[in-house]
Amino acid sequence: MPNLDKFDIAILKCLQEDARATNVEIAEKVNLSPSPCLRRIRNLERSGIIRGYTADIDRKEVGLGLTVFVEFKVVQHSRENSEAQQKALLAIPEIVSCFLISGTADFLAEVVVEDLAAYERLLTETLLTLPNVSDIRSNFAIRSIKTHGPLKLPEGK
Repeated sequence: MPNLDKFDIAILKCLQEDARATNVEIAEKVNLSPSPCLRRIRNLERSGIIRGYTADIDRKEVGLGLTVFVEFKVVQHSRENSEAQQKALLAIPEIVSCFLISGTADFLAEVVVEDLAAYERLLTETLLTLPNVSDIRSNFAIRSIKTHGPLKLPEGK
């Protein structure tokens, strides 16, 4: 784990609550002056701890009403097959998150689309044509309980 102190952790918590907070607002919350606070934020960005800033968009409000968790099993386990599968999955914009997993499947992808008809098109035209796939299982989300929750950060030193 990187050497994060209590100020770094406090800054990260503030940014998880509101990534649009100004440096002055964050500095005030974490009891630093604005200049050292901004230096710390820039260091967190440069180190890759802060990967970027995004908007949390309500999926339903923009017409994306269906979330599907899709399990993929690959034909043969090899580095080449895994890399080809990863590259193919990364190229599909409807996949908003994807994991290499252990268990009955090899990959788990979160797919967000408009509706069942859109998922059927994606499944038949794209997912079923992926390289090295031997099985696909779809699990439909009935309701979102929690998405994009903040990380429970460790205490700083």
